[in-house]
Amino acid sequence: MAHVAQQHNSAHILAMEQAKSVLDSPDHCVLVLQGGGALGAYQAGVYEALAEKGYAPSWVAGISIGAINGAIIAGNTVEDRPGKLRTFWERVSSGLQGVPMSSRAQLRNVFNDASSLLGLLGGAPGFFTPRMWPPVIAPSGGPGDLGYYSTAPLKDSLNELVDFGLLNSGGTRLSVGAVNVRSGNFAYFDSRKQQIAAEHVMASGALPPGLPPVKIDGEFYWDGGVVSNTPLQYVLDEPPGTAALNIFQVDLFSARGTLPQTLLDAIEREKEIRFSSRTRLNTDMMRDKIRFRKALSRLLAKLPDGMKDDPDVQLLAQQPDQPKIAIMHLIYRARAYESHARDYEFSRISVEEHWEQGRRDVRSSLGKNAWCNRGAYPNGIHTFDLTEGEHVT
Repeated sequence: MAHVAQQHNSAHILAMEQAKSVLDSPDHCVLVLQGGGALGAYQAGVYEALAEKGYAPSWVAGISIGAINGAIIAGNTVEDRPGKLRTFWERVSSGLQGVPMSSRAQLRNVFNDASSLLGLLGGAPGFFTPRMWPPVIAPSGGPGDLGYYSTAPLKDSLNELVDFGLLNSGGTRLSVGAVNVRSGNFAYFDSRKQQIAAEHVMASGALPPGLPPVKIDGEFYWDGGVVSNTPLQYVLDEPPGTAALNIFQVDLFSARGTLPQTLLDAIEREKEIRFSSRTRLNTDMMRDKIRFRKALSRLLAKLPDGMKDDPDVQLLAQQPDQPKIAIMHLIYRARAYESHARDYEFSRISVEEHWEQGRRDVRSSLGKNAWCNRGAYPNGIHTFDLTEGEHVT
């Protein structure tokens, strides 16, 4: 028995060392990208900073604008990704390249509101454009009537900036979430399970009533954010095939906020709550799953030999071991002059600010002691929110 126990301890120590080694490596990582329209430039900045540090995701999962950024990342070589992301974001922000006349918050707020109004009236170049006649006035009888804008420019941008042959070649995995309009069920289009085209990415970003649904294999799909604005649960539910994993969860809306003081504040706060990531719920569920799995393993080890051939026992014993998971939570935190319209405010100055904030947050977080020493944490799932201190759960 002592020999068996010693072997078990040695195997456990080896597994711990392997998990720590994988966590310390920048190669085994997943990029999880939330939806949030114009705020998606923050994700592009996050990716650029991660790439500078050698982090090359083996899997990118995205919703809405996260799906678009994800497709550009997965559908290009490592060397070309930052440049292709830059091309897309410079294109969509080319409608307003001016700067506010003053840096005062009040005047900047006026500038941003004017920019968002311009986006509503004229769309965003390379992304969406208003229909010549609003569908409520001149319906055409087709699915385009279900949106105020056309996303034909987005299809052109995706086909230009994404190498779908490379994306579907089995390299970096891409998963994008959408909602079946008829059934109301959530669906993931996954390059490991099917061929991904521009339409799958567009479906993930078809947010009603602005953008029309996208038809795929006879069914129509809306933006995945209608049901869930983050694909984190999908990533956690999929076997990672490794003893440990780094997950970078990049959110564009913060769940935390203040009590609204005006009706416009209430609109902004409602949007933040509705579209903020359910990271805490997902990670708590995974922690419970890991805890129960460990308890099950201990219980199975206590069973007498005569019960180990029981079909129910064998079924339970086949459950896979849960990996060691480190989640870096990166959240775009709005500035005081940004309003509820910030997700469709596509001015060049705002896009550049969002991009640079993503770069700064990554550079700061990767240097924190908590992240550098993440391999020393016990087995299980740990979330690192390091942009404002060193908060680990």
